[in-house]
Amino acid sequence: MSEQRLKFDTLAVHAGDRKSTGKWTPVTTPIHTATSFFYSDAADLDRVFAGELEGPSYSRHGNPTNEALEELAATLESGEGALACSTGMAALNIAILAALVDRRRVLLAANALYGATINMLMKVLEPSGVEVVWADFCDEQAVEAAIAEHRPGAMLMETISNPLLRVAPLDRIAALANAAGAQLIVDSTFSTPLITRPLEFGAHFVVHSLTKYLSGHGDVLGGLVVANEPNLVPLRSLAKALGPLLGPFEAYLAMRGIKTFPLRMQRQCANAAVVARWLAAHPRVARVYYPGDPNHPDAGHISRLFAPDLFGAMVSFEVKDAGREEVFRFMNALRLVAPATSLGDVHTMVLYPLIASHRDLSPKHRARMGIGDNLIRLSTGIEAVEDITADLDQALR
Repeated sequence: MSEQRLKFDTLAVHAGDRKSTGKWTPVTTPIHTATSFFYSDAADLDRVFAGELEGPSYSRHGNPTNEALEELAATLESGEGALACSTGMAALNIAILAALVDRRRVLLAANALYGATINMLMKVLEPSGVEVVWADFCDEQAVEAAIAEHRPGAMLMETISNPLLRVAPLDRIAALANAAGAQLIVDSTFSTPLITRPLEFGAHFVVHSLTKYLSGHGDVLGGLVVANEPNLVPLRSLAKALGPLLGPFEAYLAMRGIKTFPLRMQRQCANAAVVARWLAAHPRVARVYYPGDPNHPDAGHISRLFAPDLFGAMVSFEVKDAGREEVFRFMNALRLVAPATSLGDVHTMVLYPLIASHRDLSPKHRARMGIGDNLIRLSTGIEAVEDITADLDQALR
């Protein structure tokens, strides 16, 4: 059976694995710890370096364990190829650099992004000569006007924004980018390829924090860039020059995690829907942000772009009349839910953007983004949902 006919859940289990040696086939991809590889004929090594013969030469150029993970990621995202990186931020950085090769060094970025991403754009890329322009990507007219005025070489957005969970019209933004000759980079960490696949809507790069839903167990630090065919050469050339690559142990663990990712994500999405409804009815909660809310401001885009009945596992909420002290008290009272700085694990987690994800932004910048001192971001796990809500309830009281 060809891969094209296989369902997503099956691809997550099988894609990239079972590379035969000719005499035997391992059930899962082995961990290749070698940093370099040689051949019985030096001419073959020369052809490998030249790209005329497939095979490893030096692990900064490619490692068989990493390549299996990259094949799996590219298959799930409908891409032509992928690059496994040491962190999600490294993946995002190299995707932006690859997107701007031979293009105007102007990046049009969504004004609602992960705090560390904003920090990288303002404190790393701008001083390096990249002009960063900001726009509300949920406002198509604003994006169109910014493109006309600034003529960006690349554009950057998130499928579900961090932490207020807005959903921009990805398909229409991609059409605007393509019409303008700009490369669209999409951070799809919150949505995952189970929910939406940006390359299928016209994006050029998809970035994931591999640490989150794909690996899913809080034991892997990594990132992924998936690209369409024209962008693979600059992406891999930059990777060879800069070396921001994932280690083979982490690649193996990530691949093992992805095999169960569709099952985990479906359960997490289902739990998030219940938790969001429960929080909306809680007397101590002032407001809930959740993409599955029928009254979500981007409901039309969500119904068009997302897989049916899957809205992600992130829920953000504001605690009524709370400030930093009250939020700390809530976090300290949790017994099951982990007040930890991440998301996408099998266990439910809460994060306080004020001190974590958006800590480096000024109070005025956070206020402009709508991030108040009473905002909490929750990543729903796979536990029994009654236990999640019970712990949240006792901590909120």
